[in-house]
Amino acid sequence: MFGTSEMLYQSESYAIIGAAMEVQNELGIGFSELVYHEALNIELGLRNIPFESEKEIRVEYKGHVLERMYKADLVCYDDIIVELKMVETLKAEHTAQLLNYLAATNKPMGILIKNIQCQVAQVTSTVPSSCASAFRSSRII
Repeated sequence: MFGTSEMLYQSESYAIIGAAMEVQNELGIGFSELVYHEALNIELGLRNIPFESEKEIRVEYKGHVLERMYKADLVCYDDIIVELKMVETLKAEHTAQLLNYLAATNKPMGILIKNIQCQVAQVTSTVPSSCASAFRSSRII
């Protein structure tokens, strides 16, 4: 586990997480992912956090662009993939999915938001991003 001084995009991550926490404070628990997603879009806009909602991202396979695109819940600051999960517990497959998204898009950071608890994933350029060992940091905030 790395200290916060080593975390990529520290201030940006805190801004995104702060926006998610504000949505939780206002709405409480119990709504669908779609409701939280729309409210988070509003909150990010109110905080002037640059983002794209449901951004379609092309995926390549061995030099071929796939027809099917990945649709990120949010991409903030052009480099941070944010995935919303309204589940009781984040599971290994949620983290693996985010890591695959990061590897496929060459984005350096992802944030999983589970009912407003956030898990931050980072990849490094020194380790192949397709490897599970590229998972540099996992924090529940």
